[in-house]
Amino acid sequence: MGDRFLRGVVSVVIPTFNQADYLSEALACVRQQTHSNWEAIVINNYSTDHTVSVVNSLNDHRIRLINFANDGIIARSRNLGIGESRGEFIAFLDSDDLWEDQKLERCIGILGHGADLVCHAERWFGGESRDRIVKYGPSERATYEALLTKGNCISTSATVVRHEVIDALGGFRDRSDFVTTEDYDLWLRIAQHGYRIDFIEDTLGSFRRHASSASSSTLRHLHAELAVLSDHFMNAPDRLRSNEKQRRAFAYYAAARGFSKSSHVTNSFRMFGMAIRLNPTSARTWIGLFVHLLSIPSRFFRK
Repeated sequence: MGDRFLRGVVSVVIPTFNQADYLSEALACVRQQTHSNWEAIVINNYSTDHTVSVVNSLNDHRIRLINFANDGIIARSRNLGIGESRGEFIAFLDSDDLWEDQKLERCIGILGHGADLVCHAERWFGGESRDRIVKYGPSERATYEALLTKGNCISTSATVVRHEVIDALGGFRDRSDFVTTEDYDLWLRIAQHGYRIDFIEDTLGSFRRHASSASSSTLRHLHAELAVLSDHFMNAPDRLRSNEKQRRAFAYYAAARGFSKSSHVTNSFRMFGMAIRLNPTSARTWIGLFVHLLSIPSRFFRK
């Protein structure tokens, strides 16, 4: 471990923009951690609300605020926070998410037994759906092959990783076409380089969903995911490249499900069509399309 990393210290990187009240809750969770050897770096994208006042009012020397314009690319904010971090470990926390009091203590325990990255289960709450517990992993799903061909199984605010691992890989790639999936790309590269990824089944955090019916956000995420897939499949071994169509089909299927849940009927049909074109034998896609048809109000079919 390099001299610039302080042993046992967890650096919590928190990018934020106009979420002052949520940020206050997130920082309260950090300050209540049973593992008290931490620092927090809040990267503020020049918020126009009372974000600065929230941080200043805490008067906590462990919390630093850095104002930084990221031009809509959150990877730049996270990379700045990583660069300013002094801890042996990096924990990521989005400013609208929450942690349980023992989150850092439990994760550091796993990292102390040889893991390079650890991810725990989360409670998903808010938005228009019921609360639910989401468990990530397991470890066999976090190999490079599995992450690439079966999809992401790691959540950013549920992750703690060794600082030296992030440094070795150059942090997040701040490509504009990766926005919303830059974390998926980083997990892929961590697995690709053979670092050990472990999981905790206990729920140690909460991921806040926001009600939104905007189709633009679903499309943006789809295009970002496809960009990450294209980048990785381009240089993947032949045994993995043969799975590219099926994997891209799954991305379209996931977008179709998202559109269906937000009642964007036409876009959902279009995404199901793309998924079937790429992988016509997928039972999951055909079942999803059938369920989608059953959910459409009859007035949609009236002339």
